[in-house]
Amino acid sequence: MKKTLMIAAALLAAQAHAHVTLEQTSGVADSYQKLTFRVGHGCDGSATKAITVMLPESVTGAKPMPKAGWKIRTVEGKLSVPVESHGRKITAAVREVTWSGGPLPDEYFDEFTVQAKLPAEAGKLYFKVVQECVKGTVAWDELPGEAGVKVKAPAPVLNVVPAEGAVHQH
Repeated sequence: MKKTLMIAAALLAAQAHAHVTLEQTSGVADSYQKLTFRVGHGCDGSATKAITVMLPESVTGAKPMPKAGWKIRTVEGKLSVPVESHGRKITAAVREVTWSGGPLPDEYFDEFTVQAKLPAEAGKLYFKVVQECVKGTVAWDELPGEAGVKVKAPAPVLNVVPAEGAVHQH
């Protein structure tokens, strides 16, 4: 129990320093998951005017949630390995989702949500995010490196856990 609390505290501390994070810390393999990206502040005091989320290749079926005052643009790309969904072979999927508009002032936070299907394999998924501000841009795309080395702009991460039986939901 004590070890679990220490791990939870470490995860929360890491998220407190990250500025674009995922609300969800884990999701079940081969299931549809709501992914909520939290934007905690602007770029050095400048308001956020766009957020682009790049989806890992193994994440498919993405559907962004509309936000009042923001436009949505998606970019599709060809999958290197086709997947099957509802008896159909899928060869392309949404690879990027961009919300533009706002603006979101630096002193406020907001959330941007996508529903997507997670891969059948368990493991960590990293979502690279680009935050465009009135003045400046930040790429939240750094992946963890060596133990003990902190990254300045970490990519949001989701831990995909194994499914415990057939899961089918939308």
